[in-house]
Amino acid sequence: MGGAAADRAFGPHQAPPPPAAPTDVAAADPARFGDPRIPSELNTQTSHLFRLAAMEPKRFEGGELRQADEESFPILVGEQASITLVVLEKDGLREPHWHPCAWEVNFVVSGRAKFGVLDLQGHSEDFEAGPGDVFFGPQGSMHYFENIGDEQLKVLIVFNTSAEEGKDDIGVAASISALPPYVLASIFGVPTEHFAQLKKIQSAPITKKKV
Repeated sequence: MGGAAADRAFGPHQAPPPPAAPTDVAAADPARFGDPRIPSELNTQTSHLFRLAAMEPKRFEGGELRQADEESFPILVGEQASITLVVLEKDGLREPHWHPCAWEVNFVVSGRAKFGVLDLQGHSEDFEAGPGDVFFGPQGSMHYFENIGDEQLKVLIVFNTSAEEGKDDIGVAASISALPPYVLASIFGVPTEHFAQLKKIQSAPITKKKV
């Protein structure tokens, strides 16, 4: 149907419907897919290789960590992925903390670990793990781990964020340090002076057990 017949089909004051939206994903978003259909984030000339174990670590009293993130490993920009290698010495402790924007998968490479987790539903769990074991830390859940063996503990951690861990990490030490002593005293039901002398700590990702 065309010409005058088509006009009569819609009436004298009725405009024809707009053309249907494209169903082809590439046609709907040509800037992303281009020709050929390759997502822009896959078109990179940066290296696909990162020598994680060879990088200079961040050192702490109880161990050290290395991380491949969007700053140190540019190919991860926009990919929502990063990986961290944590090494704890004997009695080393990864501070209890949580990640507001990411979950994590921990793989025990060597050594003996004890993990603890408190999830958003209030469920808590702690367990020991050894080489080949995997621990999953849900987004927003508080968790920690410690070295319970005599040798180094090595844990490889994958996050679903490209950000440096310190930018998506809220530690229990910094959290408590930010609260007034009277608030803590009210919560724990003890005199304010119990918390008045607490050391103020901005960050303590890795420390060492003192007992």
